Amino acid sequence: MSANHLPSIQKEALEHLWKELSKSVIGRKVEMKLLLTALLTEGHVLLEDLPGTGKTTMVKAFSKGLDCAFSRIQCTPDLLPSDILGASIFNPKTNEFYLRKGPVFTNVLLVDEINRALPRTQSSLLECMEEKQVSIEGVTYSLTAPFIVLATQNPVDMEGTFPLPEAQLDRFLMKLKLGYPTIEEEQQMLGQVGDEIPFDQINSIFQPAEIQAMQRQTQEVQIHPSIIQYITILAHETRNHPLLSIGVSPRASKALYKTVKAWALLNGRHYVIPDDVKEIVQPVWNHRLLLKPEARFNDTHSEDILNDIISKTEVPEEQVV
Repeated sequence: MSANHLPSIQKEALEHLWKELSKSVIGRKVEMKLLLTALLTEGHVLLEDLPGTGKTTMVKAFSKGLDCAFSRIQCTPDLLPSDILGASIFNPKTNEFYLRKGPVFTNVLLVDEINRALPRTQSSLLECMEEKQVSIEGVTYSLTAPFIVLATQNPVDMEGTFPLPEAQLDRFLMKLKLGYPTIEEEQQMLGQVGDEIPFDQINSIFQPAEIQAMQRQTQEVQIHPSIIQYITILAHETRNHPLLSIGVSPRASKALYKTVKAWALLNGRHYVIPDDVKEIVQPVWNHRLLLKPEARFNDTHSEDILNDIISKTEVPEEQVV
């Protein structure tokens, strides 16, 4: 295998995957690629947008294309932590307790409308997202690899929502906003997909073992010290920006470091270039920034500030390790 290129068999498989996903999801190739990037990085993704923009459809199609076990949780205010994790149930016939596994015991976990659940229920996901394990009645259970949480949420200003606590929000590797499709995409969606979304027509391309192999490949992607310095300078600039109360943490820097390696791999390289950082920094960092009141008053968004920082930061020369 070349040190600088993705094996041709995987490149073909990736193109096949995008083709299969397009049977149910029109457009959204970049977003699908970001979901796969998060999976290779062993991270989790928060999808935020208005109802009806295709968040749930995209996640269901994504899991179908990967031949992974899939579970869905529909969040409501009366949802309990045990509804997610499971519980120990007493069996009177055997006079013993047995584990009733919750939907978290899967590969791809869709947490739909996560901000409609109470904060106590939201926080029950913390351990499984960070440690890939669940503790029930004092007993720890490991989750099946690969494991990814793909959560959707409605904008926080909608009625009946509970904003995610900062500790929970920081557990998400990325936050994506889908937006509305273009006129052409919406026309194609109506003509091609119709009333029923053809999930059954999606053929699975990657097996869980193949995904784990790609996760190991991601760790081997080379990143030049100048790129590492570039990431740390960008992080430092967020901490000193006049419109930000809180910049990104070292955890966020580490998240970007890991993510650019997966992004490079999916772009057919075993080394990172500066453009990888610029292309991936927004979804990895924009939900970790806290704006000052004057920024919100002037309708300035975290995306605008990151773009400003990137435009003013010297880009290192492209170098292959």
